[in-house]
Amino acid sequence: MTRRFGAAILGCAGTRLGADEKRFFARADPFGFILFARNIENVSQVANLTEELRDAVGREAPILIDQEGGRVQRYRPPLGRDWLPPLDEVARHGANAARAMRLRYRLIAHELRGMGITANCAPMLDIARPDTHAFLRNRCYADSLDRVVEIGRAVVEGLEQGGICPVVKHIPGHGRAVLDSHLSLPRIAADRATLDAADFAAFRPFAGQAMGMTAHLVFDAIDPGNPATISTAMIDLIRRDIGFGGLLMTDDISMQALSGTVSERGAAALAAGCDVVLHCNGDLAEMQALMDLVGTMSDAAQARADAVIAACPAVQPVDIDALEAEFEALGHERHG
Repeated sequence: MTRRFGAAILGCAGTRLGADEKRFFARADPFGFILFARNIENVSQVANLTEELRDAVGREAPILIDQEGGRVQRYRPPLGRDWLPPLDEVARHGANAARAMRLRYRLIAHELRGMGITANCAPMLDIARPDTHAFLRNRCYADSLDRVVEIGRAVVEGLEQGGICPVVKHIPGHGRAVLDSHLSLPRIAADRATLDAADFAAFRPFAGQAMGMTAHLVFDAIDPGNPATISTAMIDLIRRDIGFGGLLMTDDISMQALSGTVSERGAAALAAGCDVVLHCNGDLAEMQALMDLVGTMSDAAQARADAVIAACPAVQPVDIDALEAEFEALGHERHG
């Protein structure tokens, strides 16, 4: 019989696991884990931590991180390069941007694999607009659909070539939000035809990816009463209209765009059709309460989780020094 995973991806409190965390993770058996700056000191420490996390559940669990570059960069020098915000990187390289971003994320993938991390929460396919909230705007790749898709494909290629599973976000599109969903609930007033032609369209070319992340915002034209993460109508749109067939995880369930307790939010997301709940802050009591309520994955979610593990890309051997030199040369080529 297939092992049934806990329906969550969980954080941990520090740079090593405590005894209580080990016991809890062994019992809850979450699908995977996610790391943040609080979990990172140096390469060997992170490698030890990822080994501890996998030992706790007794399998090669996926371990995720948000390493976009720019503001959302969970580790910096000397562990890895300090990257420009994605929007600035794309602008800097102009016609060479896709090539540069493929190189950039291949180099990031090399850093991640060296620490035992196997998934990165990228590409981010939200389309930048003049009024996109500052928490998101320079994390975007471009202000046009075609450019976002072009750069998104390059990011996927770079990560996969380095053995890292991409996590497509924020489905079905966060670029119209003028509020920060960490703090408030954005509402999107655009009509369905406008959304279909741009925001939702950015994700359709990536519908075959193994993992994706929802957005905590309300689309008035589709479900004015519920944020997408906990909206049956929006999850159905993601599955049927966008066509996304991979494992669908929530954005961080602790974000204040959602109401109710963390456990209630998680249960509502699964009831709406998400496969797995993302809980990031490492608070043990919150995680215990969440897992007591959400339990294990549904049959459909488990099948998609098994597919994620089976689809984890192999590292393609490469001369990293040569890639570094190529990336640097691209910058000089544009500005020389």
